[in-house]
Amino acid sequence: MLDTAAKMVPDTDRTQALILWYEEVGIDDIHLVGGKNASLGEMIQQLASKGVNVPNGFATTAAAYRYFIDRAGLEPKLQRIFADLDVNDLQNLRQRGEQARSLMLNTPFPQDLEQAIATAYTQLCDRYPGTSADGNPELVADIQHNTDVAVRSSATAEDLPDASFAGQQETYLNVHGVKQVLEACHKCFASIFTDRAISYRTTRGFDHLNVYLSVGVQKMVRSDLAASGVMFSIDPETGFRNAASISAAYGLGENVVQGAVNPDEFVVFKPTLTDGFRPILSKRLGSKAIKMVYDLGGSKLTKNVRVPDSERAKFAIEDDEILTLARWAVVIEDHYSAVRGTYTPMDIEWAKDGETGQLFIVQARPETVQSQKSGNILRSYRFTAGSEPSTPALTIGSAVGERIGQGAARVIFDVHQITEFQPGEVLVTNRTDPDWEPIMKKAGAIVTNQGGRTCHAAIIAREMGIPAIVGCSDATTAIATGQAVTISCAEGDIGKVYEGLLPFEIIETELSQLTPTHTKILMNVGNPDEALGLAAIPCDGVGLARLEFIIANQIKVHPLALLNFDLLIDADVKRQIAKLTVSYPHKADFFVDKLAHGVATLAAAFHPHPVIVRMSDFKSNEYANLLGGRQFEPKEENPMLGWRGASRYYDPIYRDAFALECQALKRVREEMGLTNIIPMIPFCRTPDEGRRVLAEMAANGLQQGDKGLEVYVMCEVPSNVILAAEFCQIFDGFSIGSNDLTQLTLGLDRDSALVSHIFDERNPAVMAMVKMAISTVKANGRKIGICGQAPSDYPEFARFLVEQGIDSISLNPDSVIKTRLEIAQVEASLS
Repeated sequence: MLDTAAKMVPDTDRTQALILWYEEVGIDDIHLVGGKNASLGEMIQQLASKGVNVPNGFATTAAAYRYFIDRAGLEPKLQRIFADLDVNDLQNLRQRGEQARSLMLNTPFPQDLEQAIATAYTQLCDRYPGTSADGNPELVADIQHNTDVAVRSSATAEDLPDASFAGQQETYLNVHGVKQVLEACHKCFASIFTDRAISYRTTRGFDHLNVYLSVGVQKMVRSDLAASGVMFSIDPETGFRNAASISAAYGLGENVVQGAVNPDEFVVFKPTLTDGFRPILSKRLGSKAIKMVYDLGGSKLTKNVRVPDSERAKFAIEDDEILTLARWAVVIEDHYSAVRGTYTPMDIEWAKDGETGQLFIVQARPETVQSQKSGNILRSYRFTAGSEPSTPALTIGSAVGERIGQGAARVIFDVHQITEFQPGEVLVTNRTDPDWEPIMKKAGAIVTNQGGRTCHAAIIAREMGIPAIVGCSDATTAIATGQAVTISCAEGDIGKVYEGLLPFEIIETELSQLTPTHTKILMNVGNPDEALGLAAIPCDGVGLARLEFIIANQIKVHPLALLNFDLLIDADVKRQIAKLTVSYPHKADFFVDKLAHGVATLAAAFHPHPVIVRMSDFKSNEYANLLGGRQFEPKEENPMLGWRGASRYYDPIYRDAFALECQALKRVREEMGLTNIIPMIPFCRTPDEGRRVLAEMAANGLQQGDKGLEVYVMCEVPSNVILAAEFCQIFDGFSIGSNDLTQLTLGLDRDSALVSHIFDERNPAVMAMVKMAISTVKANGRKIGICGQAPSDYPEFARFLVEQGIDSISLNPDSVIKTRLEIAQVEASLS
């Protein structure tokens, strides 16, 4: 790899050129202009015709860098500097890096190299006439050759499929005029010897003197007047291939890359996107507290300014722009995969020009973490049974890595304190940038106040395989140096820092050993934030997706309180709801939007397998606990047997609230193209109720049979079993809810501790009901499965179900593989 990346090919005019324009280079020219510049040239040449916009520019070549080194006789001097290099001695590393950079900066460029850069910059200005730093047309004549450019380093060992080298060298933005361009190019040459670059190359086995530096000079995109960010053509946390992950913040992109802001985050489903749908699975509003802009008339090239609250409360880009970027991510990934002859997910930087409104791609490199993982081993982390956290987290943020880590915390605010850091400690800081990498590789985990899932700390943590929690806001005050902490990124999208060293375990499963089963193995999933990660567990779809989880945890508001917002009596409740729904003029749209995103994420994660979505099944006491719920809910003596499930959906009191659920599912199917969802009706006591619910669904755009829409029913009331043949004439499938069926068959309250010892799905009466349900439904040509806990807890119950010929068994995620192995053995013994 090193030889390919760094060698100089035989002499030709091209390989000896000091300058090459982007349209003159492609992905095969990493040895000439480095990975970053080669990739920009590749996209300009190959993807412009497919609508991908890339600003033009030129690159100094590896030959120019070698010419500079040779002409000044720098190689022997550099060899002496690095003769006793020890990257594990941070003081030694810092001294050697400073000496090497000083040597480079104090050595002038050869005159012909300066002239080549100056001439190319002047030609670039001619390609972009009439541009100015402040947009003042009166100054156009004065700045004809003063075009604003970005000057970026691009090493010949960079943006490789297994070594990103991201951020190892320097970048300079809003550079104007020949003098500034030459100064920035010289600084980029010297930045090949930043401490972080020296450390990274040593760790990766690259020879410092066999890696050459190219400098890209590219027309700036005026994202200081708009927005910019990072996107991956893969989910960077889970490796889920079918999602494009996009982050966005106001201003120039350095703040997002460095983690100086908490950006907006979006996830788009690629398969239906390419079919013409609008599958934005999730939208998370970031705080976006600051933005980097041009320092007009100031002493610096750029500066950070505060973002007004009104702007922070809005997403930085519109839905159409999110979808355009996602389409480009697909185009770029497809192209690089074809060129490399192997699947190549991409790490991409984008920017929006505030003057023209156009979107641009400014960098694209292969993603180097998830793409390198083995697909045959499923590794999961969990707290040891009995040792689950019992106290609230010290702080929370965005989880990175799906792992658990722990150690003594070390709070550091300044990179110059890194000599204090000890191997294995948990790094707690405001944010990181590439200068922090020498200690990040020693950390047991990383926690930051700022940053999103695409920030520097997140990217490096993934690359090094350690957990990180970013965007906590208060980590450096909530955690003290020396405090023993456990960092959990294994509990979903939210990362949590717990006090103490909590016992945990790592479970590894060899997926190639799993035997296919005739009985479909489905999964019970409630939390959309966990869905993309759970999709890696081999299964045949989702047998139970509970809307209650999305409503309780992401919406938090009673639907009737949103529909009747102006009639709310409790002023404090009204204030809380107003805060949650601040960007929604019509409050009910908040419910539909959040529910649609949650269901879509579940459907996308397991696409094209079926995802059975149970419509809401809160009891009245549970509904009352939602914001605004007490005003609309009755007080029932036994809510378990009261106004729940189907009986709510057609009731005039609740009908409009159920309509919101239908609207959300309709959006998922029709706007996002995720037709693999199957609505399921809970607690449907009579066939007449079933018909009335289907009529309500049809009135709200969910017509059974339209575009293949199936509707299932829960089999959890004895009447569902006794009248199964009649229910088969109404619904397309059944799912046995063993919890409620056991409760109602045995006549006990499963919430009562006094009779809990009687509750047992293996009771002969319950098993007789299950057997009757399966045989009747199968005889009527319908599908039937089970989504209760019993098959997970009792292998003999799972065997019983297989013997009865059940079509599917849906399990909690931690039971899927174990039960799948057991069912494979059962099926083998029965064959």
